Amino acid sequence: MAEPANTTPAASNDAQITPPFAYGEIVPLNKAHRVLVPQRGKITPAFRNLNALPVSLVEFPLVARDYAIVFATADAGKTYVVFAVLGLEAQSNLFLMSDNTWDRRAYLPAYVRRYPFCMATITVDGKLRDERLVCVEKKALRDKGDRLFDDAGTPLPEWERQQKLLIEYEADLQRTNEMAATLAGLGLLEPFTMQARPNEGPPIALSGMARVSEEKLGQLEGEKLKELMHKGYLARIYAHMGSLDNFQRLLDRRASLAARQLQQHA
Repeated sequence: MAEPANTTPAASNDAQITPPFAYGEIVPLNKAHRVLVPQRGKITPAFRNLNALPVSLVEFPLVARDYAIVFATADAGKTYVVFAVLGLEAQSNLFLMSDNTWDRRAYLPAYVRRYPFCMATITVDGKLRDERLVCVEKKALRDKGDRLFDDAGTPLPEWERQQKLLIEYEADLQRTNEMAATLAGLGLLEPFTMQARPNEGPPIALSGMARVSEEKLGQLEGEKLKELMHKGYLARIYAHMGSLDNFQRLLDRRASLAARQLQQHA
């Protein structure tokens, strides 16, 4: 796992740093950088236009309380990513309030808590490298930003906490991807569309998602079920399946926020 460098390394013309989902331009973090870290409780407006965020395995029980957990694929089912659904329409995050704070009644996903930092993949000469590079959103770099290291290059407490989150989250995302691959390999994932009819306005349809088939799970051999249980996947499957009831809560939240906006403009 890479650590921040003393200086920014000169990137090869053939090297490409791929930003994670929802990040803009990112650069390798170095110890001289000053970073404008969002104030505690404040969330960057960039997350306002996201209706889903990746979640990791350890988060499932907490995420399932407030969000619908779904699987999504961008390569026709070869690989899957696990997302928490934040809104029922494109560019609609129902949990980011008008003052750029996350709804305090809901769990704040680690994906948001790690911002503006991330672990990025590196491609050199067309080949994906195994290691990850500690990066930061470029627009968060400010001359008057927060220092992450002292003059001797020793990490300050705030960066130590943030780096711990980055490393643990990256490792847990890998375990999440392994679980998704296992479920897909067992033929347990099925595509579905969420359809809802609000009290006001046109019907809503949210597609491009997959879920664990309860029927196929029930038909699974005992040994396969045991394997899922021993890996800790079975509990996550049940959390995912139960979380799908939160689509109704998202619909209620959407209606509540719409009513509040009408009152504010009345």
